[in-house]
Amino acid sequence: MSDSAAWRMFDLTGKTAVVIGGTSGIGRTLAKGLARAGANVVPTGRRAALVEDAASEIRALGRRSLAITSDVTDKANLARLLDEAVKEFGAVEILVNCAGRTKRTPTLDVSEADWNEILDTNLSGTLRACQVFGRHMIERGYGRIINIASLSSFVALYEVAAYSASKSAVASLTQSLAIEWAPHGVTVNAIAPGVFQTEMNTHLLNGTARGKEFLTRTPMKRFGKLEELVGAAVYLASEEASFTTGHLLVVDGGFLASGVNQ
Repeated sequence: MSDSAAWRMFDLTGKTAVVIGGTSGIGRTLAKGLARAGANVVPTGRRAALVEDAASEIRALGRRSLAITSDVTDKANLARLLDEAVKEFGAVEILVNCAGRTKRTPTLDVSEADWNEILDTNLSGTLRACQVFGRHMIERGYGRIINIASLSSFVALYEVAAYSASKSAVASLTQSLAIEWAPHGVTVNAIAPGVFQTEMNTHLLNGTARGKEFLTRTPMKRFGKLEELVGAAVYLASEEASFTTGHLLVVDGGFLASGVNQ
């Protein structure tokens, strides 16, 4: 098979992707990666200025985009996002759920408000988006949903109990939706990133004992580069993933395989 033929296997030309939480960090990188693979992309989030900037980046890559804000805590707002995307593009074939939040706190001291806010964004927000866009995809008989899980979907991370609980639940939700929606042509998978530096976690990693422990437990001895997540997203969004559903694709430099590293 030629290189050009191999690339066409993962061609997303003609597809439209909505990336919720697509204005920064992992989400923004995935939005640009999907655009490079041919998709029109709507990178969305709560802050209008960041939405405009991210949409401009997609257009600069030669793809169509739409600058519209969204809030995963508001289902009616997500329905409006879908309506606007369908009005502009005709359909949405790909949904990526990247909106997330975390806060490091000893679990004895976690307030109910912080707990609820983290779960409402990370877990309930993912459910709301899947419900809104999933119904559209089921009606059309086709869809690709990609959620963002975490290492904490599998192992405990110190003093982020709410985040860990939410991401464990996202993994379970991904599998539940996968088996319900498989007969309707909709695949539901998740990417579980290892340790990638983003605005949300840099202060927890740079020069800290926590960061050093992550590096010790990662056989590749480095943090991931955001671009190293793009291939996983393009695969799960493509026709080549037609028989892949309910899967958590781990991209972690070997962290979960790690036992004794020296």
